[in-house]
Amino acid sequence: MTQALRQGVGLRLLAAFLITAMSAVIHAAAQDIPVGQIIFWRSAVAMVPIVIYMMLRGEFPAAMGTKRPRLHIMRSVFGAASMAMSFISLAYLPVANAQALGYLAPVLTLPMAALLLGERLTRGVILAVALGFAGVVAMLHEALELPGEGALIGILAGLGYALTMAFVRVHIKAMTATERSSTIAFWFAAVGAVIGLATWPFGWAALSGDALMLLTLAGLLGGLAHIAATEATARAPVSTLAPFDFTGLVWALGFDAVLFGVLPGAWGLVGVAGIAAAALIVTFGGARR
Repeated sequence: MTQALRQGVGLRLLAAFLITAMSAVIHAAAQDIPVGQIIFWRSAVAMVPIVIYMMLRGEFPAAMGTKRPRLHIMRSVFGAASMAMSFISLAYLPVANAQALGYLAPVLTLPMAALLLGERLTRGVILAVALGFAGVVAMLHEALELPGEGALIGILAGLGYALTMAFVRVHIKAMTATERSSTIAFWFAAVGAVIGLATWPFGWAALSGDALMLLTLAGLLGGLAHIAATEATARAPVSTLAPFDFTGLVWALGFDAVLFGVLPGAWGLVGVAGIAAAALIVTFGGARR
């Protein structure tokens, strides 16, 4: 393994940890803070490490500008909707369950890529979609056994997150032909902050010192996760790095057990396993042009 490849793998593992840690922080914050308020803080604070990253790469302030603002606004609006549903899912589900639902995004990306980009699906992808669906059914079974606890809301929000994220990934893939990754990240954070701020008239929570710390930490973790993932991609092939994303599920189970004292039930674990298996098949199977 070359030094660049080792660095890429290490950065991808770091990115998986950071994004899962951010999810754990959001899970804690979402119990008392409205989703729109969390979106604002997550987006606004994330701009700090992103701008520092631009400066270190010598892209500041040029990378803040773009000749295609409509593309960025569309990506950011869908991204903000995806973020909102992710945060709702985290408010009602253990981190591991919400994280597993997020793994449906690559499963749904390939059928969407077949529809929009003309890619041909393999048998492995069709199997993955079936496994992913079975995993969701298992998680729904557990949710229906827990009436009144909001698990069903969390699962539906997680499905919405996966679906919108699948569209966002395809859209970003098209954008990277003309736009810097740092430009995409900055615009997403900026537009997300504006969208989050627009929810202020509907009522924001008064923030205690602990709540302010959680929101700031979520923004920093999210921004740093994007930087780590970007630098990993610059050093190693995407196909090599993709399997390491699933280490996030291990971290998620650990955060649930250590920080929140909960674990998914039997059906929930079956669902997590099914969705993770589906995402792994997609990672190694893929689609053909």
